[in-house]
Amino acid sequence: MGQIGYRGVYNKKTKNPFRISRSKIELFTECQRCFWLETVKGIKRPNTAPFLINSAVDQLLKSEFDIYRKKDEQHPWQKEFKVDAKPYSHEKLDEWRENFVGVQYEDKDNNLVLFGAVDDIWVNKDGELIVVDYKATAKTKEITDLDPSGWHDVYRRQMEVYQWLLRRLGFKVSDTGYFVYANGIATNEGFYNKVEFRTNVFPYHGNSDWVDGRIKELKTCLEQDEMPPVGASCAYCPYARQRTELTLEFMRSRNSK
Repeated sequence: MGQIGYRGVYNKKTKNPFRISRSKIELFTECQRCFWLETVKGIKRPNTAPFLINSAVDQLLKSEFDIYRKKDEQHPWQKEFKVDAKPYSHEKLDEWRENFVGVQYEDKDNNLVLFGAVDDIWVNKDGELIVVDYKATAKTKEITDLDPSGWHDVYRRQMEVYQWLLRRLGFKVSDTGYFVYANGIATNEGFYNKVEFRTNVFPYHGNSDWVDGRIKELKTCLEQDEMPPVGASCAYCPYARQRTELTLEFMRSRNSK
């Protein structure tokens, strides 16, 4: 099917739907000003360094689960962690996992196309789709659940958006998703051109009720002409403000000489 709608800078005058990714929803949640500057004015935050090792782990996990998908069998981890499900087969799965395409839903009321690329989808015995997210890190502590302090909230919202998207396409989706969390082991005696991982699979009970309201707020933000306030937890806006103030101070002092 490919991409629906247009990307880039939001245009109030066009009738074509505007594409909003899952990451843009997260950006809006974190800071409405950064979201507005990026989508309305085309001023993006500085890019962060890509996590290429994590991307490699993601790709290898997809390839591994695809082996069992083709055989219509449970993966050994699904048996080990007592997950009563199998990898899900669908003609659009590759499209759903492709960046910038993903699971797409056209919200005609708001003239938006919401989309997000899933890592994997499983299916349980009741025919419910299960959203699965792969994560990779390297920590001393065993990872068997999401951190309760709140810094994993972005992972929670990520899964809930995927659940919301699949439901909007008419699929029966389980509230329970799973994280496949690979944790690099740094206590071995050496590297020897190999990093070993301990992988845990654990559930997360999602609630996507917030998504509809967030999208309406997001659309209102797109339509407004005034710059929104800074997000309470945004680290970029204070830096930008201080940098601008320092630059102006320098220019004034330079011109006064």
